[in-house]
Amino acid sequence: METENTPSTASRQRVAALLARANMDELMAVWNGLEQTPEAEKVRGPETGLVMVRGRIGGGGDAFNLGEATMTRATIRLASGTVGHAHALGTNKKKAWVSAIFDALWQEAETRDAIETHLLSPVEKRLKATADQKKQETAATRVNFFTMVRGDD
Repeated sequence: METENTPSTASRQRVAALLARANMDELMAVWNGLEQTPEAEKVRGPETGLVMVRGRIGGGGDAFNLGEATMTRATIRLASGTVGHAHALGTNKKKAWVSAIFDALWQEAETRDAIETHLLSPVEKRLKATADQKKQETAATRVNFFTMVRGDD
């Protein structure tokens, strides 16, 4: 159940996913536009390590280990006490740090709308546009196969 001060798990997962897929230009444009830079205390990281990437054949088969990927994570605490977490593929510690701050700012009712409007919605639109373009490019190369039955006895 989502209230103004406690977002639902699905909402938090959406924010974490969008922050992880945001690029540095998007993050820094919003960061530089903040009226006041938030004070954040380091709780954990930013630190870089490896995560195991898992896959499934056909999307529904048994899970298998595909390989490892480099990931950076950070956890911060704002002066208000709100804790923010972030994960990002790669080794960019600044991206993880800034994303964790934006996660914490999103959790606070006073700044949630600004983060949604200026950061999360544009990232979501960019990702959708990229997916739509890829879908159109793939559809343009589609080949329909059919089989004709020979008239043999």
